[in-house]
Amino acid sequence: MRVGVLTYHFPPEPAFLPGSLAEALAARGHEVRVLTGFPHHPGGRIHPGWQQHWRYETRSERLTVRRVPRYSADSSPRARLAGQLTFATAAALAGRRFLAGIDVLHVCQVPAATLAAEAVRQVLPRVPFLLHVQDVRPRAELTGEVGGAGTAAVLRRLLRDADAIAVGAPSMRDLVTAAGADPSRVRLVLPWTDERIFRPVRPSPAAQRLVGGAGRCVVMHAGTIGERQRLETAVRAAAAVPDRVDLVLVGSGADEPRIRELVGDWGVRNVRFVDRRSPTEMADLYAVADYQLVTLRDLPELRGVVPAKLPAAFSCAAPVIAAAAGDTVAMVERARAGLSCPPEDWASLADRFWLAATIPAEARTEMGRRGRETYQRHMSMRAGVDRIEQTLYDISAPDH
Repeated sequence: MRVGVLTYHFPPEPAFLPGSLAEALAARGHEVRVLTGFPHHPGGRIHPGWQQHWRYETRSERLTVRRVPRYSADSSPRARLAGQLTFATAAALAGRRFLAGIDVLHVCQVPAATLAAEAVRQVLPRVPFLLHVQDVRPRAELTGEVGGAGTAAVLRRLLRDADAIAVGAPSMRDLVTAAGADPSRVRLVLPWTDERIFRPVRPSPAAQRLVGGAGRCVVMHAGTIGERQRLETAVRAAAAVPDRVDLVLVGSGADEPRIRELVGDWGVRNVRFVDRRSPTEMADLYAVADYQLVTLRDLPELRGVVPAKLPAAFSCAAPVIAAAAGDTVAMVERARAGLSCPPEDWASLADRFWLAATIPAEARTEMGRRGRETYQRHMSMRAGVDRIEQTLYDISAPDH
């Protein structure tokens, strides 16, 4: 097949799903063309060493990546909308020619890609498309931002018109169906991670120096520091058990300055920040920590979201502390791969931190083993790509 992939984020951004999917489909003999922007996430600035311009393509065997310029700041609702509108415009202009002749289009659907997905669909009206939903925000949330009502309406139209829809969690199926999707077109594809990177390793001395605690249990949050993570809950929980736990926040994001300020204002001494690292370094850091922390705010639409850090932790055989609701906690509890508590409840999370510090190393290792076993059985990249590939075949068939 000739497969187009439209995605708002793509490596070297932390976008494991579209990156690994494109490479896997190309390795299986398909011609893959990726249409994306220049890397700016997390942080809202173009990554060092990159410069935006119109004609930027990279080619390898059966895989071509076309990047288009966009407004890259995400410091405010207006700035985020500007980024989405400029990407939609550039993607439509470039996509008419770059994606001409494809058999099927795979759309990595995050809210920021909604307008671009509709714009590209308009210039390729006869191409069947798979909407791979990573995240859904209902109108009630979207209308709080500039352009929210219009974006929500576009998303509902995409859900109604998609030839197939892939979701990453059972609760997400309910969300997209409630938003207008035909239930018969919805397929469950559990999220995977880049298994070449996220795998069990022995920690290096450098990672131990960077992350290792002073004899205390190390809980690491690796990834975006944003509003959806609400990490002040974790900071407050760590402050309640200063002699038991070190909380290490690895990464960056729009909420990082505020969280740093809170740590200083509250005088918290067992919370440390580590600058964003390359994905290739993360398994090494995971191996040093005793637990990986996965947090999500207590919002209905987040109950069907499985953060990328969860399959990464499972694949690395890292035990998890999940402060969330819905499918994220259900996966951890079903796998018996860690501890859990309700979201945005610092006292409950402090209790989990205290309990985590008392669990022997052998028991933690067993948690991690069970998580990795769950990943290999149900969440592996091979299983996910198999499901996506078959769906693309199905919707591109002439009699579809």
